[in-house]
Amino acid sequence: MKSATPAMVALDAASVRYVAHAFDHDVATSSDVGYGKAAAAALGVAEERVFKTLLARADRDFVVAIVPVNTTVSLKALASALGVKRCEMARPEDAQRVTGYVVGGISPFGQKKLLATVIDDSCAAFDTIYVSGGRRGLDLEVAPNDLVTVLRAHSAAIAQSDNRSVKEG
Repeated sequence: MKSATPAMVALDAASVRYVAHAFDHDVATSSDVGYGKAAAAALGVAEERVFKTLLARADRDFVVAIVPVNTTVSLKALASALGVKRCEMARPEDAQRVTGYVVGGISPFGQKKLLATVIDDSCAAFDTIYVSGGRRGLDLEVAPNDLVTVLRAHSAAIAQSDNRSVKEG
């Protein structure tokens, strides 16, 4: 394993147990599969357990939405969960600047600044879920409760199953 990412450093500092899983992410860069779905396939894990980290804008503030890779985020549901009028997806260049991570490797942990975070409530169905570890080809397996605690996140029904494509981080 390469050196620790800011995500791993943040989890270590919070004394959170996690398992790092490295995988070949080339399939995601050579097709329309997407990084999250490529991670699920490479790790042999159901897509429902692999969550993508998305950056959105709520009014003037950036916020984090974490949803399973086989879904998209409902911006209306995200806005409702945050108590704001509307949300819109952040531009990829803004997501990279705000989080300090590259698209395809945006982890919810170890970002430049702790942002308001909402995770889809489907995470509660699993003992552990997978999220980006802070670089392409690295996922961290963590307990959903630990994610909520470390990020001071809350869960809500923000995922929707449909065919629209939202680029994941």
